Order: sequence, then C-alpha cells, then structure tokens
Amino acid sequence: MLKLSGKSVYKGIVLGPVTVLGKEDAQIKRTKITDADAEIARVGKAGEQAQAQLQKLYDKALKEVGESSAAIFEVHQMMLEDDDYLEAIHNMIRTEMVNAEYAVAVTGDNFSEMFAGMDNDYMKARAADIKDISNRLVRNLTGREDINDGNMEPSIIVADDLSPSETVQMDKEKILAFVTVHGSTNSHTAILARMMNIPALIGVPIDLNEIHTGMKAVVDGQKGEVIFDPSEEICVEVEKRVREEQEKLKLLQSLKGKENVTLSGKTIKIFANIGSVSDVGYVLENDAGGIGLFRSEFLYLGRNDFPTEEEQFQAYKQVAQTMAGKNVVIRTLDIGADKQVDYFNLGKEDNPAMGYRAIRICLKQPDIFRTQLRALFRAAVYGNISVMYPMITSVEEVRQIQAIVSEVKAELDEKEIPYKTPEQGIMIETPAAVMISDELAEIVDFFSIGTNDLTQYTLAVDRQNEKLDDFYRPHHKAILRMIKMTVDNAHKCGKWVGICGELGADPELTEEFLRMGVDELSVAPSMVLKVRKAVRESEV
Repeated sequence: MLKLSGKSVYKGIVLGPVTVLGKEDAQIKRTKITDADAEIARVGKAGEQAQAQLQKLYDKALKEVGESSAAIFEVHQMMLEDDDYLEAIHNMIRTEMVNAEYAVAVTGDNFSEMFAGMDNDYMKARAADIKDISNRLVRNLTGREDINDGNMEPSIIVADDLSPSETVQMDKEKILAFVTVHGSTNSHTAILARMMNIPALIGVPIDLNEIHTGMKAVVDGQKGEVIFDPSEEICVEVEKRVREEQEKLKLLQSLKGKENVTLSGKTIKIFANIGSVSDVGYVLENDAGGIGLFRSEFLYLGRNDFPTEEEQFQAYKQVAQTMAGKNVVIRTLDIGADKQVDYFNLGKEDNPAMGYRAIRICLKQPDIFRTQLRALFRAAVYGNISVMYPMITSVEEVRQIQAIVSEVKAELDEKEIPYKTPEQGIMIETPAAVMISDELAEIVDFFSIGTNDLTQYTLAVDRQNEKLDDFYRPHHKAILRMIKMTVDNAHKCGKWVGICGELGADPELTEEFLRMGVDELSVAPSMVLKVRKAVRESEV
C-alpha cells in the first residue's frame, strides 16, 4: 500500500483501477536534411492537421464543459499561427538544415522556457500551452496518434501532467479521477476537471515507474490523498463512503422544486454564480432561483481583441432569455489582479490585486465601459437583467458611473435602439465600501457582498499566496461584522443585499446569514441544493 498527498482540484472520492499515461519518448532525433523548403512544407501540413484536430476538440469541449473552457482550444489555434513561433521554426530548419520534428521540438522548449521564466502568472501559464501545441505538431509530423481510450475501462488517470487537449479528448465516461505529478490549481486542466466534476489531485510526488496500469487506487479529494494498492479494509471503508455520497446526492435531488424556507418560515433566495453562457445549463439543472453573479470578464479572456458590442449583447440576451424571467445579475468586467488580458495593455504592477482593475479600468477607459453598458441595456429588454459594478470604494465613483450610464442611454435614445434600464447595484468588497454603505445604499438599487476580496483586503492577506493560507480566515469576526453592517445599512434604505463570494456556500454560516437578514446567497451551481438543505433545516 502506498499513500501520497497532493492538492485537491475537485473534492470527491472514488475507488477504481489505474491507467498510467506514460509520456512518449520526448527525445526527437536531429537529422540532417537537404531540402529546407520540403521540411517547412511538412510543418505547414502538420499545422493544418493540428488546426482541424483543435477544432474538433473545441466542438467537443463546447458540448461537455462549456464555452469558457472550450476557449482554450481557440487560443491554441491562434498560437499555431503566431508569426514569431513559426518564424523561429522555419529559421532553424533553414540555417541548421535540420528535420522539421527537431526544429519544432527545440522551438517549443525554448518558447516554453521563456514564458515559464516571466513574472506575469498569465504568461507563465502559456508555457504549458506552447508545449502542448508543439507536442501536437511533433505527433502529426511523426504520425503518432492522439490518446486512444476506446478500449480503456473506467479508470483513475495517473500521469506526470495532462495538457488541456489530452484532458478534453478523453471519453468523460471512462474517467473516474485525475492524479498528476505536476500542474497547478489554476491551470486549464484543473479548470476542466472541475467543470467535468471529476475528482482530481495535482502535485502528487509519484514515481511513475512504481505505478502500473490495472492496479487499484483510492482518490480522496476531501483529504487530498491517493492510496495505491489499498488494503481490503480501506476498500470496504471507501465503498461505504461512496455509497453515502451517492445517497446524499439522491436526497439533495429530492429538494428540487422545494422552497428555500427555514423551519420557522423565513425565506431566502438561492442563486448561482456562472462564468459563461453555457454554464446556464448547470444553473437550471441544480434548480437555482436565478443567477446572482455572471462574471462577464470571461467574454474578454482567451482572445486577441475586445469583444464587440454585438458579441456581448448576444451573450447577455441568450442568458436572459434562457432564464425566462428569473433574475440575472451581471457584473461588469473585472479584469486585472489574477485575470490578465494582453490586449488591455495594463502593464506590470507590483500589487495588481490593489491596482488598476475592475471599475477603475472602466472609469479610466470609458469607451470599453460604454460598449459593455450598451450591450447590457439592450439585452435587458429580453429578460430580468440586473447590473452590478465591482470594486467600489466611494460615492464619487458611483456618481461617475451614473453619469456614463446617462450618456449611454442618451446615445441609445438618439439612435432609437430599444433598451431597458436595468436594476443597478454595486459589489461590496472593500472595507471602504462597508464603512460608507449607509451613503451608498441611498444611490444604488442593491448590494452584493464579494466575500473573497473583502476578506483579502480586510485581513491584508493575498488570497493567491499559498504561504498565507493559514492567515486567510473568512470566518474572522471582522468579516462577519462587516457583512452585518452592510445588511443593516441596505435594509434601512429599503434595498436588498446578497452574498456572491465563496462564503455564501459555507453551510457553517448559513444560519448566521439568515439571522443577519441576508436576502440572497449566490453560490456555485453544484452548491445550490446543499445550501437549500441547510436553509430548510435551520430554525432561524
């Protein structure tokens, strides 16, 4: 028996056979050539083949894991056409007269190392993408096939690392869990694993030579452990836990269609957080009462230029129509901090979480803001849309927003474009906003408390810094008192207040939030029924 620990990407527990995905020999032989043009033509043909493969992966991912995750493969398609990347390959072939496979492999390594050495976390993540597309080109050049899991039984996939394309092209029904030696919790693969609801561990110190396909293993996402060759006693215990989890899931399913009402008759709204249009399916599947946070910045990620007004309008309109009159709260773009986009040209910042981000970008670059507002107001005609503005710290900022809103409405009126003025609120995620929430409540329609950033700014703890995990305490009395103050000030002005941060899904605090008078909790779709259960069992 071998027990190892790692970082949990998705919490769940499974018991099953292992399939080890060994990396093929990455050493490509350097061969002297006589016709450079012929080798460059081979690269071009392999690139065309790769584009077709990536399009198939995009189509598959779109159906299985949603638009925001599928965008990975659009990024890969664009990278395949990058002039610097292709020029480096072609130049190596011509100057060194080497075979295409070798030139692609070396160029891929060089570019990957270059990105990995950058300070920017977004650019660091591109290192894996470059490696992925280079490996795909090499496979096409050498005639090797992609992963074939057609004959594989449902298994726990164990690998050194998994690229996004390797993850998505697998048959979802054949995957019980992922366990990898490398990878990060913010990688594309980790995001895909969470979207696919597949238990996953990364950073597990496995000697892949000691693990073989067919052996049994337990992956425990709750404990962050994997056990290879578990004892019979452990297997019996795990099988019992798996059955219990399945029973809990059945009980939760029975709560669909039920009201979010406590034993004493107090009600609260339970909405869902989403990051793309296709995520609406998860909202409906889990019976959420509406969407409390649509992260519109996902429309700006994974592309080379700003989304047009029409693109945004169609996305917001589709969500509003699909939700059929249920409230859809859309947050204006929150780019910056951990979400960097090259074409915004934000520049490097020593402390981006407290820097040029969110509403600050919108107020400094109002043309970007106006485009989004026009799309939102036009889409409001087709459903029950509310708009909320992030990272507010002052009354003056809200006044600036209102002035821009007036200009946008006047522009739409002048052009006789149909629109509707939606309910407009703000995110309460800075201590400053909490302390003046009495004044802010008088000039907005609602509050939504972003507990993730509120905790970060109140406790002076960077939530992206793993070294500070022990100091990031969302249950801190200061945080709870700030939430209570915000709720009280909102209610004095007759405004509703919700929580859309991770704290809203914490069942240990559900009763506390009910006592405070929180009107709405917006959580991950998978948490809707769990929170409903906590509400219905509460005596508040």
